[in-house]
Amino acid sequence: MISPHYTLISHTLCPYVQRAVIALKEQGLPYKRIDVDLANKPDWFKKLSPLGKVPVLVIDDDTVVFESAVISEYLNEANQGTLLKSDPLKKAHQKSWIEFASHSLNNMGQIYNAPDQKSFETAVVSLTEKWHTLENNLTPGGYFNGPDFSLVDAAFAPVFRYIPIFEALTSVNFFKGAQAVNKWAQLLMLRPSVQQAVSEQYPELLMHFISKRDSYLGQLAKQHLNEKILNKQTENISAN
Repeated sequence: MISPHYTLISHTLCPYVQRAVIALKEQGLPYKRIDVDLANKPDWFKKLSPLGKVPVLVIDDDTVVFESAVISEYLNEANQGTLLKSDPLKKAHQKSWIEFASHSLNNMGQIYNAPDQKSFETAVVSLTEKWHTLENNLTPGGYFNGPDFSLVDAAFAPVFRYIPIFEALTSVNFFKGAQAVNKWAQLLMLRPSVQQAVSEQYPELLMHFISKRDSYLGQLAKQHLNEKILNKQTENISAN
């Protein structure tokens, strides 16, 4: 049987793309990745993506699958993967938490788009409430369901990837009172598939992305980048 050819249409910063990449990496599936500029979408992409969003998975150059949860589940089932439980009820339980991860990503958007400090703090409280819910549902000492990595973990990894940048810009401890979630997040960041889901330039690209927002964090990111430029200039002068 000939293995299908996968092409993943992506964006460098999209957290939902990361889910699909992790699913591909976890199963060792070869694929081609094409990043598009979502601010200037090419015509071929508009025709390919029914919702105008990424990720889009093209299979054998003729079949299109879209939405990260659908792509990830397809890749798992089509390749006899173990990233979801086979039991219908257990699988439904996992998919429920994948949806919870999507709502957590919405919180991330609220945080970096909050127009002022008060709105920012309100968004952080909302995220913290989700951490408390996770604390009560995590399997201790491992991944979400225990020792085995799953698509639930793949869904949350992009959520946690925002936190180091947020903490670099603020004095907020985003995992305060959520030690189990913090340990889980650290474990996920060590996973090769999670590390390989983004480029080495991701932190810098995310910082620049946030700096362009007309928001509380956007202003802090601008200051951070300006200070970095100033420090670099000072270093160059000292070196000369």
